[in-house]
Amino acid sequence: MDDDIRNLLAGVRDGKISVEDAVLSLKRKPFEDIGYAKVDVHRRLRQGVAEVIYGAGKTVEQIIGIADTMRKNGQGLVLVTRLAQEAAQGIAKVHPLVYYKEARCGVIGEIPAPDGIGRIVVATGGTSDIPVAEEAALTAQVLGNEVVRLYDVGVAGLHRTLAHLDEIMGASVIVAIAGMEGALASVIGGLADCPVIAVPTSVGYGASFQGLSALLSMLNSCASGVSVVNIDNGFGAGYLASMINHIHGKGEE
Repeated sequence: MDDDIRNLLAGVRDGKISVEDAVLSLKRKPFEDIGYAKVDVHRRLRQGVAEVIYGAGKTVEQIIGIADTMRKNGQGLVLVTRLAQEAAQGIAKVHPLVYYKEARCGVIGEIPAPDGIGRIVVATGGTSDIPVAEEAALTAQVLGNEVVRLYDVGVAGLHRTLAHLDEIMGASVIVAIAGMEGALASVIGGLADCPVIAVPTSVGYGASFQGLSALLSMLNSCASGVSVVNIDNGFGAGYLASMINHIHGKGEE
């Protein structure tokens, strides 16, 4: 059960919140229609994580309006992914947004202290994969995880991977990000005793087909415990890694 509901019910139990106020809070409309968007203000109650704004294709005014609605409904932390730097500058005039250039993301509010069960390792095959990796890493940090970055540890120089065995074997979840032939996920999957989330990137020469070759290689991995998200989907990988890293909360009082 989500912490917000727990706190609400604890308040009723302790006499700090009336039954009527608690019912009103739970009955509140689950989304707010602002014309160009229906903002899901109950997502945190349902899933434990509030809605995230996908910035690509939205105007500055639209992002500001959606963020306004989220914050008015008690969302203190807002993540905006795939955000252009020019758009971030416009949003920052209205909201206290911090822009992370490599991740192409903006964050409104304070990133929380880690509360996951362990560390999430984000590893890349090469330097060109870092933008996708930073999107994954920042997403995981915003969702309350400790993140260890291992960049440019691809299999073209396997000694670079093996130099980080302690970090790999000590992780609770690993996000393995690679373009070209996407072999990094299989190598890490064969070393680690935790779930590995593979992210193919669109990095590579012509026959990589903008990441399709890496995607198929990762899907065909012979290493057990490797799952795959879509091409360049750093956000999805970071989100899933956070869910795994918080799985201890299920059923606990």
